[in-house]
Amino acid sequence: MTATALSTDVCALDALVPERGAAALVDGVQVALFRLADDTVLAVQNRDPFAGANVVARGIVGSVGDTPTVTSPMHKQVWDLRTGECLDTGGKTPKDVTPDLTTWAVDVREGRVVVAPR
Repeated sequence: MTATALSTDVCALDALVPERGAAALVDGVQVALFRLADDTVLAVQNRDPFAGANVVARGIVGSVGDTPTVTSPMHKQVWDLRTGECLDTGGKTPKDVTPDLTTWAVDVREGRVVVAPR
């Protein structure tokens, strides 16, 4: 993993399994990376705001209509992987934090996955 002032080269695209998550540490923050079936890569915070644990990368990848989603492996909340918006809170409210996930900009350059804060 290499970093520039604004972006971090995290891994090779081939290291990410389609329709599965992977976690990376970027500038001290855990980021969950998801490679979709069409090779699009999306990144959100790995910390589940409902559980308070770094588990989002282990969530279930799916979709709601055309919206790619991840479902928490802990309490089954559902987030839009493009925007980080919580689509289904499961009737719960996280304590003192937003239910939405922070998203990261992702670029695939010459087969390498590069992420940057938005």
